[in-house]
Amino acid sequence: MAVSRAMRRLLRIRDLEEEQARLALESGLAELRRLEHALAATADRDRSGRRLVAESVRTAELTDRLAGLEETRAAHRLAGLLEPRIADAGQDVAHLREQYLASRVERCQAETLIQEAEARDALEGDRRSQQALDDWFRNRMHRAGEQAGTPAPADDRAAETDQSAETGEP
Repeated sequence: MAVSRAMRRLLRIRDLEEEQARLALESGLAELRRLEHALAATADRDRSGRRLVAESVRTAELTDRLAGLEETRAAHRLAGLLEPRIADAGQDVAHLREQYLASRVERCQAETLIQEAEARDALEGDRRSQQALDDWFRNRMHRAGEQAGTPAPADDRAAETDQSAETGEP
């Protein structure tokens, strides 16, 4: 049985699905990294605000102190917004990773089916080729025996088939 066009088409579809799942996973990971970098930037903003407050204590600058407190408050508010989004993005990435792995398994299964069918076809082709070669050699021996005037060697398979027919065994 040759590998059908439908099987090859299925493999191509599985390849495309795997590629799309991989791209979606990479996109989700990029979004997660972007959010994590934004959270790290808010932590830097918080440290900067605290530094500004500490510096204003030494210099007695009220505007610096107020600006530092506002920076810290804004950083905490932004971190509060980013943390749930990071958690959601992490869950999305986990789901996308599962989809990617599932599509990869499906592609591998289709690939394995095609490889097994090709191996069976090659084995069957080798068997047929060997059978044809055996038949040719047997016919050659039979013709050589007829030309020499001696009886041809008995065909072992024909004798086995006759015996199994008589005994009823396969």
